[in-house]
Amino acid sequence: MKLHVLNTGYFKLDGGAMFGVVPKSLWSRTNPPDQNNMCSWALRSLLIEDGKRLILIDTGMGEKQSDKFFSYYHPHGEDALDKNLKKLGYSRNDITDVFLTHLHFDHCGGAVEWNKQRNGYRPAFKNARYWSTKNHWEWAVNPNEREKASFLKENILPIQESGQLHFIQQSEDYAKNVFPNFDVLFVNGHTESMMIPHIRYKGKTLVFMADLLPSAGHIPVPYVMGYDVRPLITMKEKGRFLEKAQREDYILFFEHDSINECCTLKETEKGIRLDNAFDFNSLFS
Repeated sequence: MKLHVLNTGYFKLDGGAMFGVVPKSLWSRTNPPDQNNMCSWALRSLLIEDGKRLILIDTGMGEKQSDKFFSYYHPHGEDALDKNLKKLGYSRNDITDVFLTHLHFDHCGGAVEWNKQRNGYRPAFKNARYWSTKNHWEWAVNPNEREKASFLKENILPIQESGQLHFIQQSEDYAKNVFPNFDVLFVNGHTESMMIPHIRYKGKTLVFMADLLPSAGHIPVPYVMGYDVRPLITMKEKGRFLEKAQREDYILFFEHDSINECCTLKETEKGIRLDNAFDFNSLFS
């Protein structure tokens, strides 16, 4: 097995929305905003080579939305999914599995593209199986008012219409060996049945944090996004996870932290906090 970090670009979101009730004087220490109170966030995917399988975890925002849509989120940077796949000697057609932690636009927008006529949409990875859960899929295609702006039908429905949609079986809050050396934790605070991959790699457990922990700045338990539909549940889920992650020496992989790719944790008198932050390749090269 080999793992590769795939940066797909950066975007901006309001700092207050990203940290909920936490005062700006606190969250701005780790995530300084611009003059419009916007902070820069990464769109970082992970590629897993495992035998004949090439598994992509999340896809970034993609490129098919309107200029008006992108004006709200200010995409920037030189990184792109195709560009970084090409550096590894791959193309979209080589991807066998697209694992979507959840179906908010910044995690699945790149999963679907315009068709050649630009009058409809098609899966961007034509040879891949797309993985979600039945609970989350139904939640996303019948969105609540709070999440309606994040669940875009053009990012979701073409996957099912193509016949490429598959569901991870969810009976408990943790599923083992979804793929070889790949377990999944299910959490429900940010959105219904978000999947958090736990990957056993080179003697370590690497956890793809998705939106359970968007950045190192979100490690303190009360630092919960305003986007979470069940913030009190997020706090419980995050607290349980952090205790286990610190105890078992997990490597946390951040999808959205624009500075830190990975970190470890330590116990302090104030609770569990960041220990060491580092780039993925500095640990696993």
